[in-house]
Amino acid sequence: MTAAPANMAAFRFVLLALCLLLPLLLLGGWKRWRRGRAGQHVVAVVLGDVGRSPRMQYHVLSLAKHGFSVTLLGFCNSKPRDELLQNNRIQIVGLTELQSLAVGPRVFQYGVKVVFQAVYLLWKLMWSEPGTYIFLQNPPGLPGIAVCWFVGCLCGSKLVIDWHNYGYSIMGLVHGPNHPLVLLAKWYERFFGRLSHLNLCVTNAMREDLAENWHIRAVTVYDKPASFFKETPLDVQHRLFMKLGASHSPFRARSEPEDPAMERSAFTEWDAGSGLVTRLHGRPALLVSSTSWTEDEDFSILLAALEKFERLTLDGHNLPSLVCVITGKGPLREYYSCLIRQKRFQNIQVCTPWLEAEDYPLLLGSADLGVCLHTSSSGLDLPMKVVDMFGCCLPVCAVNFKCLHELVKHDENGLVFEDSEELAAQLQMLFSNFPDPAGKLNLFRKNLQESAQLRWDESWVQTVLPLVTDT
Repeated sequence: MTAAPANMAAFRFVLLALCLLLPLLLLGGWKRWRRGRAGQHVVAVVLGDVGRSPRMQYHVLSLAKHGFSVTLLGFCNSKPRDELLQNNRIQIVGLTELQSLAVGPRVFQYGVKVVFQAVYLLWKLMWSEPGTYIFLQNPPGLPGIAVCWFVGCLCGSKLVIDWHNYGYSIMGLVHGPNHPLVLLAKWYERFFGRLSHLNLCVTNAMREDLAENWHIRAVTVYDKPASFFKETPLDVQHRLFMKLGASHSPFRARSEPEDPAMERSAFTEWDAGSGLVTRLHGRPALLVSSTSWTEDEDFSILLAALEKFERLTLDGHNLPSLVCVITGKGPLREYYSCLIRQKRFQNIQVCTPWLEAEDYPLLLGSADLGVCLHTSSSGLDLPMKVVDMFGCCLPVCAVNFKCLHELVKHDENGLVFEDSEELAAQLQMLFSNFPDPAGKLNLFRKNLQESAQLRWDESWVQTVLPLVTDT
């Protein structure tokens, strides 16, 4: 089949789908109007993986906790938190993602995908219980903003957009800022974003940008750690290390204990007789980073810093061996995994596991240092991974960008770096004479312990709940 007939066949398929589905959509909408709404119900929409959308999971859990029933629509590629799955006020409706077409130019393929998603989402929303509010995560907002606004008009629902970033700026990382698709996406977000009833955003910098350049009024709702992000008790750390050691060698003991009543990981030792867990003398330092493996996180910076750190250890500096855990899923994971495999580290071990939702907070609460390489495509959002690390009282080294100061206070709860040279110097300073109770690393941890951070639900009650109960 040549490209032109294939393109025409795909176009006819989309047109036929629209013609067939439109009467069903209108019939579904009419039935919803006749039946009306029962009680306080909210529809939440994530045109992405629900399991990797923690902020929207938190919104849904808070809504359910405060009296709303919730229908959550999204892709179910990875498991959400158990609290979400076990809550009888929450119904998860899985969406099907159209895989890329193999015919036609990329612009045409993208257009067909957007049309399919629009029709499919419209159908799913019209046959779901209508909500007083539709909460939509943006990005991705194309085609979700327009579809949710249209459904809201039909069903009397108020559209709430939660601006995590700008979708067009993320597209610009791949296609360039002046690509026609990027310019179209920017216009789309600006135009349809103004039609929402409420807007939430993640930083004051984004709130100001939305007001000045988009004429959209938004309320800043900072990401806050959920209650399960906390320091991990030593006995729980040991169980986690033993579990991870079954599939990832960096967590396994370097040598077996002489006493058969002892159980050992790379970091801890458990005495079966007394039940006590202790940290091993001379244990490695545990460094953790999490990522979506996308273009806005340059992990070559971390790899270059680790190479410099390795040279320092080989030159005789008083530094520990390192276990570096990079967790996450995303399009560039295999690319960086190949780079990691090419390294010949002697005192550094790197692994890239995908952790279960319940294990990720435990790992952060067990680590010695977090590293964040998120730079933000717009310069206006903050890395939620750092929020989670701070919830676990885990000090952070974070690459600098425009509004990072709203979260990371340099030399107070962590350090900010510009490049691999600066990150390597920070690693050397923080891990010198490790584990040193009087060192900078423990000072940062103590500052985090004493900071009395608000948790997500406390913050949500103050900022979001009044908006959805008074309007």
